[in-house]
Amino acid sequence: MVDDRDKERDKGQERPSRPVTAAARRERRASARPAARKDTAPADEKSKSGAKSAADKTDDKAKAKVRGKGKDGEAKSATRGEHKGRPTPARDRKESRPSLFARIARFMREVVAELRKVIWPTRKQMITYTAVVLVFVAFMVVLIAALDFGLTKGVAWLFG
Repeated sequence: MVDDRDKERDKGQERPSRPVTAAARRERRASARPAARKDTAPADEKSKSGAKSAADKTDDKAKAKVRGKGKDGEAKSATRGEHKGRPTPARDRKESRPSLFARIARFMREVVAELRKVIWPTRKQMITYTAVVLVFVAFMVVLIAALDFGLTKGVAWLFG
């Protein structure tokens, strides 16, 4: 049993490292996928075997009932032009709108639901964020005031 583990470990070391690019990952996944499922056989093999299960026989009966005859006497496919026995619903039918109060109530319920999804900051995070914003605003005020003062002096000196 210990020998088996050592063999598996050795096999694992021979494998290349994880693929870095998305294309390499797709290629690796594609090579790891099985070609086809083993429990399903292609249609050719089922027809060659000649033996049909009970489910296949019932499917054949259902298909025979659905198929009709075309103009030239051939059987039509069940998927083309099949009517399911009910009329197509009218498209111009207008849905009734709820009342104004019902729409407002629905809006408020959706607002509350969205606010429950929000991850609210803690007090410490709020103080940190506020301090960062105030420092940034103070820096920008000083920068713009300095530029304004400098440009004013430059214009006064130039046009004097």
